[in-house]
Amino acid sequence: MTFADLALAKRLERAEGYGCLKFAEARQRISRAAGSEWIECAGAYVVFDGVESPVTQTFCLGLFETITPAVLDTIEAFFRERGAPIHHEVSPLAGIAALDLLCTRGYRPIEIASVLHQPVQPPQSPQAGNGIVVRLIDPDEAALWAQTGAQGWMGEHPELEAFFADFGRIAAAREGMACFIAEIDGQPAATGALSIHEGVALFAGASTVPKFRRRGLQAALLNARMSYASERGCDLAMMVAEAGSGSQRNAERQGFRIAYTRTKWKLT
Repeated sequence: MTFADLALAKRLERAEGYGCLKFAEARQRISRAAGSEWIECAGAYVVFDGVESPVTQTFCLGLFETITPAVLDTIEAFFRERGAPIHHEVSPLAGIAALDLLCTRGYRPIEIASVLHQPVQPPQSPQAGNGIVVRLIDPDEAALWAQTGAQGWMGEHPELEAFFADFGRIAAAREGMACFIAEIDGQPAATGALSIHEGVALFAGASTVPKFRRRGLQAALLNARMSYASERGCDLAMMVAEAGSGSQRNAERQGFRIAYTRTKWKLT
């Protein structure tokens, strides 16, 4: 049985932080002018991927080493030198002292997310029926994967399509990222992605084109990715969703359970 303790938090946060620093490396490899880079400070990954990127923040703060004013001085200077806002994703397992220090420094909470997990399940037979086919994308299909994901992610904000398409393009180029696409009768309909770090499979990139929703596409993508993770020796699957959201409920329906509720902090 896996317990929702500090040891679990370290594995989960490290896996997500690793995925994000690899994202920044992919952007820098594609566009050297982007200036994307990362450092490690007191066990935390400190990632810069551009001033407006959601990847620009820290991960694992306070989990591997005690955070101090000097540690925050170093991290804050890293972001200020690049003109970026200062954000930290902080697990409650970092402890009261860490949260108190953030409050003292003038940080405020801006997001709450549920970090979910479950044991990796053994491979299952592909789900048949409904015309659904799930597969890994070919190397030349990164743009297709990104555009399909963008159609689902932009929701009620069509003006953000270019942003999401660019985000998907970088994600597809990220080292170690397995990108899956689900098709209905040959039409691209949904996306999902998976990254692996030290036995933890991070499920991300879930998006469904609006006209194809409620047809079992994400369940099929989850099954395919779970099999992929199992075949590569992973023992733990994780997912992150907005607290109380439909995405969280869908994850729980698929067997994920909440490890803890994480807070994103911003220096004001």
